[in-house]
Amino acid sequence: MRIRLPVLLLLIAVSADAQSIEGRVDGIFAGPAAMHAGVGFTVPMGTYVRSGVDGAIGSSRDGISGRVDAFARFHLDPFRQHKWAPYGGGGLTARFDDNRTNRYFLLVFLGVDGPVTGKVSTSIEAGFGGGGRIGLIVRRAGERR
Repeated sequence: MRIRLPVLLLLIAVSADAQSIEGRVDGIFAGPAAMHAGVGFTVPMGTYVRSGVDGAIGSSRDGISGRVDAFARFHLDPFRQHKWAPYGGGGLTARFDDNRTNRYFLLVFLGVDGPVTGKVSTSIEAGFGGGGRIGLIVRRAGERR
Protein backbone atom coordinates (compact mmCIF):
# COMPACT_ATOMS: atom_id res chain seq x y z
CA MET A 1 0.00 0.00 0.00
CA ARG A 2 1.32 3.41 -0.99
CA ILE A 3 1.00 6.26 1.54
CA ARG A 4 0.70 9.73 0.08
CA LEU A 5 2.80 12.61 1.47
CA PRO A 6 -0.09 14.65 3.03
CA VAL A 7 -1.34 11.57 4.88
CA LEU A 8 2.18 10.83 6.12
CA LEU A 9 2.63 14.44 7.32
CA LEU A 10 -0.72 14.31 9.11
CA LEU A 11 0.27 11.10 10.91
CA ILE A 12 3.60 12.63 11.95
CA ALA A 13 1.87 15.82 13.13
CA VAL A 14 -0.65 13.88 15.23
CA SER A 15 2.19 11.97 16.91
CA ALA A 16 4.15 15.20 17.56
CA ASP A 17 3.60 17.64 20.41
CA ALA A 18 0.04 19.01 20.19
CA GLN A 19 1.27 22.62 20.30
CA SER A 20 3.24 22.14 17.09
CA ILE A 21 0.52 21.43 14.49
CA GLU A 22 -0.13 24.04 11.82
CA GLY A 23 -2.28 24.46 8.73
CA ARG A 24 -1.50 26.95 5.96
CA VAL A 25 -2.57 28.47 2.67
CA ASP A 26 0.12 30.00 0.44
CA GLY A 27 0.27 31.91 -2.81
CA ILE A 28 3.49 31.41 -4.77
CA PHE A 29 4.23 34.02 -7.42
CA ALA A 30 6.76 32.44 -9.79
CA GLY A 31 7.83 29.38 -11.70
CA PRO A 32 4.78 28.77 -12.22
CA ALA A 33 2.44 30.72 -9.92
CA ALA A 34 0.44 28.43 -7.62
CA MET A 35 -1.95 28.27 -4.67
CA HIS A 36 -1.18 25.62 -2.04
CA ALA A 37 -2.96 24.40 1.10
CA GLY A 38 -1.00 22.30 3.54
CA VAL A 39 -0.33 20.91 6.97
CA GLY A 40 2.83 20.56 9.01
CA PHE A 41 4.37 20.50 12.44
CA THR A 42 7.20 22.13 14.37
CA VAL A 43 9.34 20.99 17.26
CA PRO A 44 10.93 23.39 19.78
CA MET A 45 14.73 23.35 19.47
CA GLY A 46 15.26 25.72 22.40
CA THR A 47 13.63 28.88 23.66
CA TYR A 48 13.76 30.89 20.43
CA VAL A 49 14.00 28.32 17.63
CA ARG A 50 11.44 25.90 16.21
CA SER A 51 12.23 23.46 13.41
CA GLY A 52 9.63 21.82 11.27
CA VAL A 53 8.33 20.27 8.09
CA ASP A 54 5.21 21.01 6.11
CA GLY A 55 3.70 19.69 2.92
CA ALA A 56 1.18 21.38 0.67
CA ILE A 57 -0.76 20.63 -2.48
CA GLY A 58 -2.71 22.84 -4.86
CA SER A 59 -2.79 23.94 -8.45
CA SER A 60 -0.80 25.97 -10.94
CA ARG A 61 -1.23 26.71 -14.63
CA ASP A 62 0.56 23.38 -15.28
CA GLY A 63 -1.99 21.39 -13.25
CA ILE A 64 -1.46 19.83 -9.85
CA SER A 65 1.31 21.44 -7.83
CA GLY A 66 2.83 20.61 -4.47
CA ARG A 67 5.75 21.25 -2.21
CA VAL A 68 7.54 20.11 0.94
CA ASP A 69 9.35 22.61 3.20
CA ALA A 70 11.94 21.86 5.90
CA PHE A 71 12.65 24.97 7.95
CA ALA A 72 13.72 26.60 11.19
CA ARG A 73 12.03 29.70 12.65
CA PHE A 74 13.64 32.17 15.05
CA HIS A 75 11.02 33.88 17.26
CA LEU A 76 11.78 37.33 18.69
CA ASP A 77 9.03 36.99 21.34
CA PRO A 78 8.91 33.27 22.20
CA PHE A 79 6.94 33.78 25.42
CA ARG A 80 4.21 35.81 23.68
CA GLN A 81 4.62 38.85 25.93
CA HIS A 82 3.17 41.06 23.18
CA LYS A 83 0.08 40.64 21.03
CA TRP A 84 2.08 40.54 17.79
CA ALA A 85 5.25 38.43 17.73
CA PRO A 86 7.67 38.71 14.77
CA TYR A 87 9.83 35.85 13.53
CA GLY A 88 12.12 34.96 10.66
CA GLY A 89 13.47 31.77 9.25
CA GLY A 90 14.85 29.73 6.45
CA GLY A 91 15.35 26.25 5.12
CA LEU A 92 14.84 24.21 1.99
CA THR A 93 11.79 23.67 -0.20
CA ALA A 94 11.07 21.07 -2.86
CA ARG A 95 8.52 21.96 -5.54
CA PHE A 96 6.60 19.42 -7.63
CA ASP A 97 4.55 20.55 -10.65
CA ASP A 98 2.94 18.55 -13.47
CA ASN A 99 5.04 18.33 -16.64
CA ARG A 100 8.20 19.58 -14.88
CA THR A 101 11.09 18.01 -13.09
CA ASN A 102 11.27 18.33 -9.32
CA ARG A 103 12.99 21.51 -8.22
CA TYR A 104 14.73 22.43 -4.97
CA PHE A 105 15.21 25.94 -3.57
CA LEU A 106 16.50 27.78 -0.53
CA LEU A 107 13.68 29.18 1.61
CA VAL A 108 13.83 32.54 3.44
CA PHE A 109 10.84 34.16 5.17
CA LEU A 110 9.64 36.77 7.67
CA GLY A 111 6.41 36.53 9.57
CA VAL A 112 4.36 37.76 12.48
CA ASP A 113 2.28 35.67 14.90
CA GLY A 114 -1.04 37.30 15.73
CA PRO A 115 -2.85 37.28 19.07
CA VAL A 116 -3.64 33.93 20.67
CA THR A 117 -7.38 33.22 20.75
CA GLY A 118 -8.19 30.16 22.79
CA LYS A 119 -5.30 27.90 21.84
CA VAL A 120 -5.00 29.09 18.22
CA SER A 121 -2.79 31.76 16.68
CA THR A 122 -2.96 33.09 13.14
CA SER A 123 0.26 34.18 11.42
CA ILE A 124 1.09 36.02 8.22
CA GLU A 125 4.29 35.15 6.39
CA ALA A 126 6.15 36.46 3.32
CA GLY A 127 9.29 35.11 1.74
CA PHE A 128 11.16 33.58 -1.15
CA GLY A 129 11.55 29.91 -2.02
CA GLY A 130 10.76 28.81 -5.55
CA GLY A 131 9.35 32.30 -6.12
CA GLY A 132 7.90 34.96 -3.90
CA ARG A 133 5.29 33.66 -1.49
CA ILE A 134 2.72 34.96 0.94
CA GLY A 135 1.06 32.66 3.45
CA LEU A 136 -1.64 32.57 6.09
CA ILE A 137 -0.89 30.08 8.87
CA VAL A 138 -3.06 28.80 11.72
CA ARG A 139 -1.15 27.21 14.58
CA ARG A 140 -2.05 25.62 17.87
CA ALA A 141 -0.40 27.79 20.48
CA GLY A 142 -0.12 27.94 24.23
CA GLU A 143 -1.02 31.18 25.95
CA ARG A 144 2.59 32.03 26.78
CA ARG A 145 4.65 30.17 24.18
